[in-house]
Amino acid sequence: MEAIKRFKEVSGLYIEKILGQDRLAFAMSDTADMYDLIEYAERGGYQGSVIKFYDFETGNVYTPFEKKRDVIYSRPAYDDGFYYFLQADYGSKSVTLYKYFPEKELEEVAKFSLDEVDLYNLQIVGQKVHVISQNSEVFKCYYPEKMSFALNANETVELITDDRVILEAWIEEGWDDENDCATDEYKFYDKVIVKDFEGNTVSEEVGSIYQAADGTYWMA
Repeated sequence: MEAIKRFKEVSGLYIEKILGQDRLAFAMSDTADMYDLIEYAERGGYQGSVIKFYDFETGNVYTPFEKKRDVIYSRPAYDDGFYYFLQADYGSKSVTLYKYFPEKELEEVAKFSLDEVDLYNLQIVGQKVHVISQNSEVFKCYYPEKMSFALNANETVELITDDRVILEAWIEEGWDDENDCATDEYKFYDKVIVKDFEGNTVSEEVGSIYQAADGTYWMA
């Protein structure tokens, strides 16, 4: 297979693009969600996972941390020349935000105890790096600002700017509940809602947020 390039480490993992740059991709050795650490703990613990970074310029594969029991990682994000990811360690009851660049940088940016954060949908969102969690009832931001406000069941936070939180809400119209089917007037679409840090709605309009490969955000 001469037409196919090979990374210097080939292990059969599925690699994914990191939006906003073209140099590195990433892979997880396990697809478990951070929240699964709690369930695993009740069943005797979690085997642990690793996050790997694949360099298209050199073919190198980087593993910032070796596999460790009860440790799991988030999807990475790219911002201002660096890669960021979360490491949840159930053994030490902590979650750490790392700033990373292969062979140059591995810095602990922020650390939280498991009592401070909700592992459910714990993630990094843009535009700058924000560590958040969200479910169908509440949104919480832990870094760099601390804030929280109620969410409706159809709302999801997509990004945070310097002074605004931008959400998507899915809207369904024209559904016949009695017959459990769509009517001729059925519509399903998204709405973009902008809130301030206190949760007050600033604006809303029909639209869907999409992040392009270069990291920019578009409304469709």
